[in-house]
Amino acid sequence: MIVSLDPDSSVPPFEQVRSSLANQINDGTLAVGTKLPTVRQLAADVGIAPNTIARAYRELEEAGLIETRGRAGSFVGSTGDESRRLAHEAASTYAATCRSLGLSAADSLAIVRAALDQNAR
Repeated sequence: MIVSLDPDSSVPPFEQVRSSLANQINDGTLAVGTKLPTVRQLAADVGIAPNTIARAYRELEEAGLIETRGRAGSFVGSTGDESRRLAHEAASTYAATCRSLGLSAADSLAIVRAALDQNAR
């Protein structure tokens, strides 16, 4: 199965689907051009409402990670590679800023973790 949900998680189902697919796209598990299951098929596979999957797909499309081609379906988009490149550039800039401020690597990572945790809520 392409996505699995944790029913005991405090993370909403659409976010579990969105983040799972985004992670698989960004780490290359789902290669550019891979056809994704239809909204209805993935909803049936996962056991949740189609609207939940549709919301996750919309957010992935807005982020440029997937492309919807009408009746042909949804596919992993080529901009996923671009997203990864931009994130790497932002990380490099952040690292340089932290070094110039005299922050240790541990402090710099703690700041990032706190920001990621805050944005996950």
